[in-house]
Amino acid sequence: MIDIDRIRADTPAASRLAYLHNAGAALMPAPVVAAMKQHIELESEIGGYAAADREAGRLDAVYGSVARLLNAAPDEIALVENATVAWQMAFYALPFGRGDRILTAEAEYAANYVAFLQVAKRTGAVIDVVPSDASGELDVGALERMIDARVKLIAVTWVPTNGGLVNPAAAIGKIARAHGIPYLLDACQAVGQMEVDVEAIGCDMLSATGRKFLRGPRGTGFLYVRRPLLQQLEPPMIDHFAAPWVSRDAYQLRDDARRFENWENNYAARLGLGAAVDYALAIGLGPIEQRCRMLAGRLRSGLASIRGVTIRDLGRSPGAIVSFTVEGYEADAVVRSAAAAGITIGASDPASTRIDAETRALPPVVRASPHYYNTEAEIDRLIGLVAGLAPR
Repeated sequence: MIDIDRIRADTPAASRLAYLHNAGAALMPAPVVAAMKQHIELESEIGGYAAADREAGRLDAVYGSVARLLNAAPDEIALVENATVAWQMAFYALPFGRGDRILTAEAEYAANYVAFLQVAKRTGAVIDVVPSDASGELDVGALERMIDARVKLIAVTWVPTNGGLVNPAAAIGKIARAHGIPYLLDACQAVGQMEVDVEAIGCDMLSATGRKFLRGPRGTGFLYVRRPLLQQLEPPMIDHFAAPWVSRDAYQLRDDARRFENWENNYAARLGLGAAVDYALAIGLGPIEQRCRMLAGRLRSGLASIRGVTIRDLGRSPGAIVSFTVEGYEADAVVRSAAAAGITIGASDPASTRIDAETRALPPVVRASPHYYNTEAEIDRLIGLVAGLAPR
């Protein structure tokens, strides 16, 4: 069971806000804030280098915490500035040539897709979008049929930014492994709201952020790379931390995933990330996922009963992002109305997931993303507010 009272006590803003914008940036719990403040204060007292030396054990422990979160090994984890950097370091380390194929999903995130376009422009590689099935999830049967010797990467967003869809990550992993194709999974919206097991999923690379459902600080992210693939990848950019300068004319890449890092980083934020991971692990990702799905289901059910509201989520078992539109209202107008009532939600523009949005002719959608620290009463407040917006 989740001790909601204790968790809300660790989340002071919860006493004055119905905060339902966790797909953007969640509220950090008190231990995360404390970990960061303590390190900043230590830096102010003894200097940044000495502070890092003194806290070296705690800083190194963050790798172990992230590894436990993902069921990985610490040497398969790189800690970087954000999820985009994590994803890019993996993607741009892969070699592509003319005619090589990249398979992706209709709901792929914009930051990833523009990288596909750049590599296609540079190398002559081809981007092929796997169609969705009737539920809106990536069609694993179609994926299987699209496999041939030219496929060099399967890259999929597990939970897209514009709604509650949860793509079949493990089923994709089975196909990727069966054919020996590298599999890059964007787990930015999944980590922290659901259980993540890279062994069960079968992905070779996984990128994620600290700021969303994990409740960590902004400016933090991490990359997982499976050890056998790790040794085959040279990062697109290196420094002397990733690859020590071993002689006048040579460098040697690190043996672990830290080859994807660089020397300088935000140590206070790194400790905040570690505290956020440990906080989630102490609660348990299983209970967190159950509560997230319960709250999101309550919200969808309530909104669906309101005249003029259309739920825009796809998938057989959607997660904790609830997307919808209200007849006669722009998404931003709904967000502003909610803010005036002390309810924090967000919106998602079609450009963030262009293929999916164009396929479904989606306008900008309202995006509400409850988390385990939210209450049923807060969910009902949002439902009541939307119900009060009479269709124009």
